[in-house]
Order: sequence, then C-alpha cells, then structure tokens
Amino acid sequence: MRVLQVLEVSKILTSHLSRTHRPSASRQMSTAASSLKKSPIFRTLGLIGGKWIDAYDAKTIQVNNPSTGEIIAEVPFMGTLETNDAISSASDAFNSWSKLTAAERSKYLRKWYDLIMAHKEELGQLITLEQGKPLKEALGEVNYGASFIEFFAEEAKRIYGDIIPATLGDRRLFVLKQPVGVVGAITPWNFPLAMITRKVGPALACGCTVVVKPSELTPLTALATAELALQAGIPPGVINVVMGNATKIGDALLASTQVRKITFTGSTAVGKKLMAGAAETVKRVSLELGGNAPCIVFDDADLDVAVKGTLAAKFRNSGQTCVCANRVIVQEGIYEKFAEAFSKAVQNLQVGDGFTEGVVQGPLINEAAVQKVETFIQDAMSKRGVHVDEDPWQ
Repeated sequence: MRVLQVLEVSKILTSHLSRTHRPSASRQMSTAASSLKKSPIFRTLGLIGGKWIDAYDAKTIQVNNPSTGEIIAEVPFMGTLETNDAISSASDAFNSWSKLTAAERSKYLRKWYDLIMAHKEELGQLITLEQGKPLKEALGEVNYGASFIEFFAEEAKRIYGDIIPATLGDRRLFVLKQPVGVVGAITPWNFPLAMITRKVGPALACGCTVVVKPSELTPLTALATAELALQAGIPPGVINVVMGNATKIGDALLASTQVRKITFTGSTAVGKKLMAGAAETVKRVSLELGGNAPCIVFDDADLDVAVKGTLAAKFRNSGQTCVCANRVIVQEGIYEKFAEAFSKAVQNLQVGDGFTEGVVQGPLINEAAVQKVETFIQDAMSKRGVHVDEDPWQ
C-alpha cells in the first residue's frame, strides 16, 4: 500500500482570498449581503431571555467573509456575565417549558421547521456569506439542518417509558424519562446551522432549554435560526445565544450547577477539557470530536467509483469536516491509474466564491486554516512526498 501525496490541495490554497475575488463574484456577494442585512431574520446581537442584547462592556468582534476578507457585520464579544444571565434565563424557562406536554412542544418545533424551510434561500446565502461553502452546498445544509427539527418534532411525542417485570408479585417497576435541565450547546463553524439544530432539536423536544455558543467565525446563521425560533412562538429563555470569548463562555457553562448537560462538536483537545471540566459538577456530556480517517483503495476497486468516492470524502466543504479523509492509501496494483485519474479530477474542481455558478470548492475559513494546510503539504514533502502534478495556477 502506498500513501498518495496529492498536492492539488495547493490549488485550493493558491486560489484562496485574492484569487477567488472576481469582479462579478464581488458584485454577487455584495448584492446578497445587502439583501440579507434588510431581512427580518438578520440579527447581530446576542439572545438572552427573548431579548436581543449587546455585550455588557459593548465589546464587539468582526464577522468576515472568508472569500474576500470583507467585514459582514460586528457581533457582541460576550463573556462570563452574559453567559451566566443566559443560563439563569434558560433555568427560569425550564420550569414552564418542561411542563408542557410532548404534543405541545412538538407543535412549536414543527412551526420552527416550517419557518426554516420558508427562509431556506436566505439561510443558505447567509451560510455561504460567512462560512464560504458553495451556495448549492449551503442550501443542502439548510435542508439537512431543518430535517433534525422535523424529526424531533415527531419524536417529541414518542418519549416512551418502560415497564419492567418485578421480582415480587406486589411490586410494579417502571421507568419515566424526564428532561435533565439546561443544556450548554457549543457548535463549530463548518456547519453553522445543522450542528445547532442537531443539538437544540432533541433538547427542546424532551423539555430541556438551551444556551447555544456558536463559533465566533459564523454566528450570524445561529442568530437567524434563533430569530426564527422566536417567530415560531418558542417562549423567551428556551433558546439563548451567546458568542465571543470562547474560554470564558465555556468556563461559565462548566461551572454552573444549573447547566446539567454539555453537548459539543469540535476538536478532541477542547473536548477533553470540557469532559474534565464537566466532572466538577457531574454534568452529562455528549462529544463529537475530530476524526483521523483514511480512505483506502484496493486493487479490485472500480476506478471511477473510487475517484468519485475519494473526492467526496476529501473535498466536501473544502475538506473542512470532521469526517473528511485525512490520507488516501492506495494498493500498489492500482496506484498509478488512481493517481492519474484522481489528479485530473482534482484539477477539474472549480474553485471560487460560493455565489459563483459551478463552483464546488469555496475558500478555507480563514488564514490560519490556509497556513495549517500549507504546513501539511510541507510536512508531506519533507517525508519524501511526490508531486502528482504541477499546480495548474502557477
């Protein structure tokens, strides 16, 4: 088996930022940005107790378009105080939300789903604007993310208990499932809508309330989704959104005895810290952490299928997902044919800003991501990596 060092990844790097900036693309993005800012779902403040608020010290953080580097908006740079108030708001709302019947909560979630789908185009454009993925892919994320709300709107009515056979004839044993309380949900930037709905949907369905901490790189999609939750009639305090100082927000969620569960999608390093911190107050923890996945191609593989599968496994969301292949391992007998076919397929990928028709590879999220991938390439070359082909942009 040989590890394929495919350096067409540099194609994405060299086209990042300035090389994806084309006059027509810039006009499309400007039009989309202007239109979105006039939309009733466009929000740039935190949400606590049903009210849109600034950071208490008035500090802000910029949200940038990764394709151009332009500033889209400024949002509050929140910290400990705001998070504690969001937790208190969620705790107060829990007392009434948890007492609703499952059927009542289901209706709220269904309405929320309907509104997300009604605003699919705007949400898709917002994802592309702040995260960079192609618009078609962003619209797919809206469908994907909304499906979690739809699913749990139905599952809310099916939270069954259990009857257990007793060892004594005069006893009856049963299990009653109840909501745990306030949930702290920490979400990443690569799927700014779907990672929120996948956490918030089940929490609300079973009667929990939530404090959402979206990535500071992509908070606008989270805020728009929260606005739609309010429009759906979900009571104030059931969903709260704080963003800004990740360390202070995370520490506040961990320290609070009112927060009974932490759910997190992100890096293994941060996941370890959250698991350790949650132990102090014995919180439940759900972690979806980074992967280290190989894509393995054997001699008897169908070449076309293998190439298409590898492209999907590696280049989805410009390689920025936790399940993207980290390396391609190809058996000796098919190596040369696969390397040639894969190289041509990568060269045919259209790179650019996500609003341009035909683009399948958007920008990396920021300059730090570019430098990280460049480091990977340099590391590969230092360990006898081989250029499969020259960079077509040079």
